Amino acid sequence: MSKLYDVVVIGAGPAGLAAALYAGRARLSVLLLERDKDGGQIVITSEIENYPGCLEGESGPTLIERMSKQAEHFGAERVYDDILEVQLEGQEKVLKGKKGEYRAKSVIIATGASSRPIGCKNEKDFIGKGVSYCATCDAAFFEDFEVYVVGGGDTAVEEAMFLAKFARKVTIIHRRDELRAAKSIQEKAFAHPKLAFMWDTVVEEVNGDGVLESMKVKNVKTGEVTEIVADENDGTFGLFGFIGYLPKTEMFKDILPLENGYIKTDEDMKTNIPGVFAAGDVRVKSLRQVVTATADGAIAAVQAEKYIENL
Repeated sequence: MSKLYDVVVIGAGPAGLAAALYAGRARLSVLLLERDKDGGQIVITSEIENYPGCLEGESGPTLIERMSKQAEHFGAERVYDDILEVQLEGQEKVLKGKKGEYRAKSVIIATGASSRPIGCKNEKDFIGKGVSYCATCDAAFFEDFEVYVVGGGDTAVEEAMFLAKFARKVTIIHRRDELRAAKSIQEKAFAHPKLAFMWDTVVEEVNGDGVLESMKVKNVKTGEVTEIVADENDGTFGLFGFIGYLPKTEMFKDILPLENGYIKTDEDMKTNIPGVFAAGDVRVKSLRQVVTATADGAIAAVQAEKYIENL
């Protein structure tokens, strides 16, 4: 029979690591499960400036490395496994992975979400080198540069206006001939002096030597392909994708209540199943940043401790 842990945390991004740290420090037995590598989305960020207390020149990997060591320092056990099935009802939760089965009194789901990719050739090669999915994270790196935003919904247009505080020009690239954003947001965007629009267009390919230097865009109505090259004085430009997120909740869809794929919780990270909590980007929330993920993880761990005390 496998060990019965006080807490099993699924996912070793900022939310999961913070939860493991807090639970371990509370002298709970903690198992941290991660499918691939620690960090989630933050590991593709080459420079972090907006996490309180981060070091100068901090990157996603360096921040996550310190978080991981903290969690292990407080006794969190580690297993790398891909969880395929969960049984969350009752006082004993069971998680079945490819490598084994894990039992716990409480579970904290911190499986995260990933930005929906733009879908162009070479995209992965330039993530953190010109391609980004987070204006709050990376806008400051494009001060006085040209920036392109892919998308046409509320988020894309709002983020484009945020980017315009930094960039000298922001062009919204949209595959349709009109925006999907709310009319009130559209009105602000059309009146903005720094915003331009590229209609009926998709990004086909991005290229560069180490950093993003050019991209090919295609008009979906005429089929015409145009190459956009960075200003020679800049050497690069920003390409931001805002076409949605993909929460990693597939295994929970028939077990927990979801909203647009995200797990619904209360402010204490509690789901509708006693002893099951969700934290970080995987849950319904208004801001998905490292600082809010770690806060979620801390709250979830404290609430798990209280839940266990009352069993």
